[in-house]
Parts: sequence; structure tokens; C-alpha cells
Amino acid sequence: MKLFTKSLALAFAASVVSLSAMAQNWPDKTVTVVVPWPPGGPSDIAARPWAKHMTETLGKSFVIDNRAGGGGNIGTAAVTRAAADGNTLLITSSAPIVINPSVYKGMTFDPLKDLTPISNLLRVPLVLVANPNVPAKNLKELMAYIQSKKGSFSFGSSGNGTPQHLTGELFNSVQKLDMVHVPYKGSAPAISDLLGGHIPIMFDSTIAIMPHIKSGKVKPIAITSAKRSPLLPDVPTFAELGIPQLESYAWYGLFAPAKTPKAVIDKINAETVKFIKSPEFAKVRAETGSEMLADTPENFTKFVHAESTKWSKVAKDSGATVD
Repeated sequence: MKLFTKSLALAFAASVVSLSAMAQNWPDKTVTVVVPWPPGGPSDIAARPWAKHMTETLGKSFVIDNRAGGGGNIGTAAVTRAAADGNTLLITSSAPIVINPSVYKGMTFDPLKDLTPISNLLRVPLVLVANPNVPAKNLKELMAYIQSKKGSFSFGSSGNGTPQHLTGELFNSVQKLDMVHVPYKGSAPAISDLLGGHIPIMFDSTIAIMPHIKSGKVKPIAITSAKRSPLLPDVPTFAELGIPQLESYAWYGLFAPAKTPKAVIDKINAETVKFIKSPEFAKVRAETGSEMLADTPENFTKFVHAESTKWSKVAKDSGATVD
């Protein structure tokens, strides 16, 4: 029995040494960073400067692989199937992690079980904006106007199952507004129809909508962040206006396949925190309206689980579906 116990102890010690060595040697080859969206989108705004920082700091290439399709599910699924050695990573918006499992049928993976959260990179508030012809100067007037339409008022979004869509559904439900959702294939066509007056309002991220607010082509009504944004200091938060349930973000995070050794996860996180605190990324955060997010994998994991609980309820209550 003593010999067996000693053998187990030696095996455990050997495994600890092996995992420690893996972390010390990581990365020992090119790291593939899957972004499950087309090039040039918001996830790229976080991914490309991060990959550049990691390449320069760690001396191995970090290559972005834009693998779009299925609302982010195709690229995300590929990462869940990859070896858990830190050489395949994922940078994505929140949708395939905390929304898609509730709105897509037949998901081939469980993001909460098949991925390990490493760090949030950007967390961007959404702004409720209206076409200038909408006869409302503030949220109270807008809600009264919507209710006067008795179910014939619509709101647009960048697509079914997006944070923009479900934030609109949450607003609809909490305030009992009876709005009709009009989904688009991305922010650009939705914004185009908003500017043209084909849809009266929409929620969109500060990344996408700020140029149109600055030009005066749309009017901001309220913002979903906990505090007012430095980009829009005169725009009230929903919490200020008595609707704290509308705190909502389009966030972009870094993940690895499940069972990636903790020592590797911690090393990636440590380098990522340095990147988040760097002057170069401070410019990106300022331009996008994101807050500082340098944090631990454990805290990011708690945030991801809380987001999953929140959005699964919104999806269920609203009946939102993609299939």
C-alpha cells in the first residue's frame, strides 16, 4: 500500500513538473487565434493589437484566423475541438458564449464547459439611438411615443441573437412597450436603414454608432453602461432614468479550450493584463468607450456565467430564436 501511495505521489509530482515546464516553454510554436467573425469587425479591434503585443513580447507568431459563420458558432466550435495546449485561442464577442446556446438549436458545443475564460479585452456599452424625425427628445417622451403606436412601432438590430437584439427585447419587456423587432445582417445595414428613416430606433455599440452621433445623423437617448461614458457625457444611463435592468455591454473576450493547463492560462492572462494596461491599448479603449478590464481568469469566469444566466432568461422570456 505504501509503495502504491508513493508511486501515486511520484506520478503527481511528475505531472506538476510537466505542466510547469509546458507553461515555461509556452509558446513554443505559432499560436493560432481564431476570431469567429469577418475581418475588420469589432472583435478584430481587440484581437489584432493583442496578437501584435503577444508576438513582440513572447517571440512567437500569434496569427489571427478569421473563421466566420453561424453567428460565431463555426469558429468557436473549432477552438473547442483544438488541443488544450495554449496554441489555439479564441477572441470573440459575447454572442457565441452567452447568447447562442439559448437562441440556436442543435449547438455542437457548450461554451461554459468546453472553453476556459482567460480575460475580457473590451466591454463596450450600447446606446439607444433614434432617427432625428422621431418626436422625442428623451427616454420618457420616446416611451410615451412608442406606447401611442399600440404595437406598430419597430426597433432594428444588427441581427437575431446579438446583444443589440436582446437588449432591445429586454427594454421591450421591462417597459411593456410591445415593439416589433427588425433584424439585419450586421450593424452597417441596420444603421443605414436607421439613417434613412426605415426603422425609428435601435441599440448599437459605441464602436459602431459614435460616428453617426457625432455627425448629428442620429440622436442618442440613453446608454446602457453603469456610469456615463466619457464619449457621451451628456447622455444619461438607463440606471439614472430608473431602468437599471438595462445595464448591457457588447464585450469581447479571450478564451482557450477547456482543460488547458492552469499554468498556461495564468501566463496568457499575465501577458494580457500587461497589454490591457499598455498606452497603445489605452487609445483603443478610449476610442471604443471601453472601461479598464485587467482581471483574473477566475473573475472573468464569474462574469461569463452571470452573463449566460442573464441572457438565457431574456431569450426565453422574449421567445428570441435564430433557427
